Amino acid sequence: MCALGVLLLGQLVIPPYQIPSRSMEPTLQVGDRVLVNRLAYRFGNLPQRGDVIVFDGTGSFVRNVPEENAVAGMLHGTAAALGLAEPSDTVFVKRVIGVGGDRVTCCDKEGRVEVNGTAVDEPYLQPGDAASRVPFDIVVRQGTLWVMGDHRSQSRDSREHLGAPGGGTVPVERVIGRADWIGWPAGRWSVVGRTGAFDAVPALPHGTAAGGAHG
Repeated sequence: MCALGVLLLGQLVIPPYQIPSRSMEPTLQVGDRVLVNRLAYRFGNLPQRGDVIVFDGTGSFVRNVPEENAVAGMLHGTAAALGLAEPSDTVFVKRVIGVGGDRVTCCDKEGRVEVNGTAVDEPYLQPGDAASRVPFDIVVRQGTLWVMGDHRSQSRDSREHLGAPGGGTVPVERVIGRADWIGWPAGRWSVVGRTGAFDAVPALPHGTAAGGAHG
């Protein structure tokens, strides 16, 4: 009964996801179990720049998804929801860098990402990492997000999918929730802190209309 209650709560509010890679270091480390707030983007709320989100990459980061036995899929989903198994290969954890209408470019003369013409200092990046070694210039389509890992040299993120349909962006409707807490291991218990890195970024660059992506 207790397990059922945990599972039900997990499906509604805070399903844990086990971090499988180094792509979000130092914010999230391999083996961390992250509690995801599924209610963060309900009731009209949308992902914001700087949010660490969990999303289904089917159709954006993952083009071809192999068919899975229904029973095996259900058992794996239950184990993942309880934090006893890694999430599906189609589930990703990244940080939102650009939202619909934003122009995101890299890099400026100091090697920083710019959003709507404003350079962003990113204190959450892995020490020693460049903001990006891949140059890009994209206008994020409405209803989608440009996402990147905090460990840029180890992250397969929107940059890797620039040439794919959608230009590397993730549909908002594919977002599962916001990663708000690290629940395990015990020594890592903490809130996933919010960042003020994007506070100075204007809604849209001067003279640029929201719309199609390019890169």
